Amino acid sequence: MTEHHYDLVIIGAGLSGVGVACHFTTTFPGKKYLVLESRKNLGGTWDLFKYPGIRSDSDMYTLGYSFRPWKERKAIADGTDIWNYIDSTAEEYGVKQNIRFESSVLEVKWDSALQTWEIIFIDPVGTKKVVNSQFLYSCSGYYSYHEAYLPDFKNLDRYKGVFVHPQFWPDSLEYENRKIIVIGSGATAVTLVPKLAEKAKHVTMLQRSPTYIVSRPSTDKNAKFLEKYFSEKLAYRLARWKNILASLIFYSVSRRWPGFVKRKLLELTQRFVGSAIDVEKHLTPVYNPWDQRVCLVPNGDLFKCLKAGRATIVTEHINEFTSKGILLQSGEELEADVVISATGLKMIPFGGIKMFVDEQQINFSQTTQYKGVMLSGIPNFFVASGYTNASWTLKCDLTSQYFCRLVNYCLKKGHKVCVPKDIKNSEKKVMQVGLESGYILRSIEDFPRQGLNSPWKLRQNYFLDLFELKLSRLRNKNISFS
Repeated sequence: MTEHHYDLVIIGAGLSGVGVACHFTTTFPGKKYLVLESRKNLGGTWDLFKYPGIRSDSDMYTLGYSFRPWKERKAIADGTDIWNYIDSTAEEYGVKQNIRFESSVLEVKWDSALQTWEIIFIDPVGTKKVVNSQFLYSCSGYYSYHEAYLPDFKNLDRYKGVFVHPQFWPDSLEYENRKIIVIGSGATAVTLVPKLAEKAKHVTMLQRSPTYIVSRPSTDKNAKFLEKYFSEKLAYRLARWKNILASLIFYSVSRRWPGFVKRKLLELTQRFVGSAIDVEKHLTPVYNPWDQRVCLVPNGDLFKCLKAGRATIVTEHINEFTSKGILLQSGEELEADVVISATGLKMIPFGGIKMFVDEQQINFSQTTQYKGVMLSGIPNFFVASGYTNASWTLKCDLTSQYFCRLVNYCLKKGHKVCVPKDIKNSEKKVMQVGLESGYILRSIEDFPRQGLNSPWKLRQNYFLDLFELKLSRLRNKNISFS
């Protein structure tokens, strides 16, 4: 039974979902919207992950919302502070009263005759409910909350210790004065190792291959300086633009002169670790900077615990698990009381929801993204997407503003429907996100494609998107209105 009709339904109450809701309620204060969140709380990633030391992997002046200044001391922020920021933003903008928690969306259906979306979800008591909406915005992220990626470890069942994946960190886990192995070398691993090393007997970071790791101060001194002389909002904007420019320059230089950047990064790493670590063996990747995401460590915390001997890096392939730990292909056995598999996420498009347009089920891999915010052939449907080479929220803010521009245009012109036109198969190609990380390559075929040219081509450049999403014409040959 259909309950209500809304102007907008947002799927997901994480960082991007709350952001969309704030933009929408500010631009259209008289319109009705609903946020459907499958979990018991808002926050998305920042409510799901509970492992020790969880923090942002980019600065909060760009990960934070453009419309609400980040006021905390740390620019590389702890997970709790990020959750509090999302929560207080939702409170300030009246978003909380529009969220239905423990409401899992099963499927969505577009009816061209009624020009509306039908959203079918399960409420907290297990009852199937239906709401209608003119517009639908997916902010469910790109990975599964229920499954994580786990390699097929040989003889894992033989291991007698504690085996954990960070996505499902148990509150009861005691790791003080215990030997720990962290499998992986990505953002989660480099976050966990120094935090665990504070209490553990010893931590070993076991990696197949190294990752680029860059140290950055947890506090942005330049941003704090600006706060002394400018208003809160202006200081935040200036700090935000400074960091946007810095990250874009770093990425652009890395792609144009990879050999030079690689050499400089490794020189900095060598200065941090000295002779304590074999940089060539353990901290020199075989790929170029930004072929995979560069990992950030605040105040060099990982390097410090390595130099102090509280943690070590082992670069080797796993042969099998034993009752005491892990047997490497070299024949060496690493013993551990706790093994943590920081081996990545399981990517899934749009939270795994089923989508139908006039009874025809949509295969997302057959669609092409339009400006990184809509999909070809799907009416009134929008997607929150972020950058892989910069803060996620930078792009999400732009897509939210574009959505509000488009809705406002439809209202002024009397349009009810907007849909990007499909493009020829010969113009499509596999979606590229600018990274070659394993967790991306394993699932990329399930996601929408991108075209060869704008507006179908996905960009990893904030300034190009700024023009494309905030300044370019809304009506063009690639999108139709009715």
